[in-house]
Amino acid sequence: MGRLTVLAPRAVLVALLAGSLCVQTVMVPLLAIDMEGLDEDVAHLRVPVLVIVVLGVMTAQAVLIAVWRLVTMVRRGTVFSHQAFRYVHVVIGAFVAAALVVFSLAVVLAPGEGVAPGVVLLICGLSLGLFGVALIVLVLRMLLAQAVDRDIEAARMRAELAEVI
Repeated sequence: MGRLTVLAPRAVLVALLAGSLCVQTVMVPLLAIDMEGLDEDVAHLRVPVLVIVVLGVMTAQAVLIAVWRLVTMVRRGTVFSHQAFRYVHVVIGAFVAAALVVFSLAVVLAPGEGVAPGVVLLICGLSLGLFGVALIVLVLRMLLAQAVDRDIEAARMRAELAEVI
């Protein structure tokens, strides 16, 4: 794989990871301070919303780290191996977890009049979209499994051909 083809995704991954760390260390505490002045009817949402935001950022970080490892495997030419499945499973699990975290945000915000029902519906749609991404990665995992099987079969056939020659 070309040098630029590896450097470009890594640059994006570093920027996203740095941004997620900024959100965790700077934005979440600022959000907590801003939420101290909430009205009485929505003040009880402060802690659940902050926990959900932190968990959501953590799921994104898990995806970023797993994709980094997959890019490393692509650079080394070892992505078509059984070791790659570990990182693909992390990506799938993180997207499912993110979908559940976003859905839990909708559940937390739904009761009462603090948030419009349309906003809760949009959050549910986002949760469904994240679950859809997990399903797409699952399909890509099946394609990876087929590619690994083909690679193993090709190596076996090369070995047999080498014996014949």
